[in-house]
Amino acid sequence: MTSLWLASLCLAGAMTDTAVVLNDVTVTGNGQRDYQMRSSQTSVRISREFMEQNFAGSLMQTLQHMPGVKAISIGSGQSKPTIRGLGSNRLAVTEDGIKHEGQQWGDDHGLEIDQFAVDRSEIIKGPAALLYGSDAIGGVLRLYSNHIPTERIEGAVQLFGRTNNGQVGMSAKVGGLLGHFFYRAHVTMLDYGDYRVPTDSIQYYSYWIQLKDQRLRNTAGHERDGSVMVGYAGYNFHTDLRVSESYSKSGFFANAHGLEVRLSNIDYDHSSRDIDLPYQSVNHLKVHSHTSWRSGGMGMEADLAYQNNYRQELSEPTSHGYMPKPDDSRERIFDKSTYTANLSMRLTWGEGHTLQSGVNEEYQHNRRRGWGFIIPDFENNSLGAYLADRYEIRPDLIINAGVRYDHVHSHIHDYTDWYQTPVDGVMQYKQRSQQMHRYFNSLTWSAGINYSHRDWVVKANLGKSFRVPIPKELGADGINYHIFRYERGNADLDPEESYQLDVAFQWDNGKMSVHVDPYLNYFPNYIYLNPTSDYVEGLQLYHYTQAEVLRYGWEAQWAYCLNRHWSTQVQGEYLMSRQQSGDKRGYTLPFSTPWSVDTEVKYKCCIGRHVKDDEPAAFVALNIHVVGRQDEIVPPEKPTDGYWTLNVSAGHRFTLGRYQLQAALHVDNLLDRRYYDHTSYYRLIDVPEPGRNFSAKVAMEF
Repeated sequence: MTSLWLASLCLAGAMTDTAVVLNDVTVTGNGQRDYQMRSSQTSVRISREFMEQNFAGSLMQTLQHMPGVKAISIGSGQSKPTIRGLGSNRLAVTEDGIKHEGQQWGDDHGLEIDQFAVDRSEIIKGPAALLYGSDAIGGVLRLYSNHIPTERIEGAVQLFGRTNNGQVGMSAKVGGLLGHFFYRAHVTMLDYGDYRVPTDSIQYYSYWIQLKDQRLRNTAGHERDGSVMVGYAGYNFHTDLRVSESYSKSGFFANAHGLEVRLSNIDYDHSSRDIDLPYQSVNHLKVHSHTSWRSGGMGMEADLAYQNNYRQELSEPTSHGYMPKPDDSRERIFDKSTYTANLSMRLTWGEGHTLQSGVNEEYQHNRRRGWGFIIPDFENNSLGAYLADRYEIRPDLIINAGVRYDHVHSHIHDYTDWYQTPVDGVMQYKQRSQQMHRYFNSLTWSAGINYSHRDWVVKANLGKSFRVPIPKELGADGINYHIFRYERGNADLDPEESYQLDVAFQWDNGKMSVHVDPYLNYFPNYIYLNPTSDYVEGLQLYHYTQAEVLRYGWEAQWAYCLNRHWSTQVQGEYLMSRQQSGDKRGYTLPFSTPWSVDTEVKYKCCIGRHVKDDEPAAFVALNIHVVGRQDEIVPPEKPTDGYWTLNVSAGHRFTLGRYQLQAALHVDNLLDRRYYDHTSYYRLIDVPEPGRNFSAKVAMEF
């Protein structure tokens, strides 16, 4: 929807060297150009104002309005990010510089991050393994919640809600600056019910399931988040300590475990806000210490962090195959602890050189319990070091290059079923996972150039990155009910490598702006879940395999500012993937993203008493989102029809005494159209995307 660079464009002609405060972002001089010249990678920064004006229920549903960024919805209240079609362990999500570590291997596992505590964010498209290591092969989503208060006491209170799933919630923060010492505290609470879809029934493997009031039963949930930060901020020295905890409980669609729900004694239609079996609960604890020091042209930073992710998946005890009926409902429990240490140094030397180096170490310890199996216990230990140089030949011409080396040790434990299964006619306890030690080493590199001339900025970046196969890919062997398939790992997988060329062409004359970002991505050994025509325990079998894959695509944006009130923009994206080897040679990859185009018209005006007399403080925007038909599939996948939706957003910011007030309204799928998202796993059981949804938020800052 509303873009930051579009807001900057509408006032670019009036910019001077002084700071200009916009509704969306504060710009000093030509801030957009300065930002784009900072790195040769394709990136975009997003302010808190953008996230507030485009509030859509979850963090990723808000950010997916940016080209190349998508959200895979998970039930009613959560979603996972993808950048250019790559997500899960191919996309690093960092919070204040620390990589967020949950059970991100699960496509049905959302981010355990309080979106209302995030002050700003940045999206890096394409490989970023040089700084972040293995999981950044597809890009990085940087989240920042470390804003330092500027007043003795300040804060904000937000109330928000959504109509589709009856979501209601509140978020509050308070902070203050006492000399050089500061503090900040934040709390968020939200509850939601089953969400609505524009259909009265769905088809689950040729069986028709009727829906009550068009609600997808048992998709309700709630979330509780809190964080506290204290620190010292001096001119050359800064240190802070932040402790945060995120807890959520959400139901899985009642038929996610198959048709056994017909025999259940649970009345799923009793209330749209009940959380019955099956459901998941997740608690994520994070303790993070950050320290920085600078003197002259040298600066150093150190980060130490501990994370614990405790996830439970519970379901009604039912016999499956040869497994007898369990004694309790604890199907799967995962307990993951992660210890992280980062040390980096930045040094300005010579004529225009900025040298950056660093060391990262991460240790993971994951244990499973419960009567269901999908991934084994494991420990991972990774150590990496990098060195990069940014050379400013002149202000309009900058080159950069870097190299990184990583060593990773994965220890995967064996697992044997607790019940007997016939193997070659003999009843025995089947071994699902074997004990193994895998060692991975990789040398990666990146090089790029930035050039600006008058209204133009041109960037190019070429790099090699890698990704270590995760324990699920190496040792999985079980049913993933929530995405309706049986998954089997491959212990012989090699590390994934990627070579990518990114180019960006950006032209901005103060009235009109054009961005075109093409890219080419080659994987000699891409790892993916290959769908087969076989079925295990009633679900389609997917097994991990590797193939040579070529990916290419582009994102494009055009914006025009008619005057200080009216503006318009069009943005689109296209991605094509093609397997060059293996038994699916010539086909794309499963769940490939189709092309899409967004067209928006926005009107800004002044209503009543607003923040600044010369600044429009209210807006209304109309958006048409068009998605193409996806015929590029991997058998036995099926094509998905294209669709379009009409979306509306509006907002107003004004003052009331010493308080700043803001109201925002966002409407998705205004016409309540029925459509299917090709990247959604619910598509496999004929569940369409949510129907009409009004999202509203009111905030007060002091």
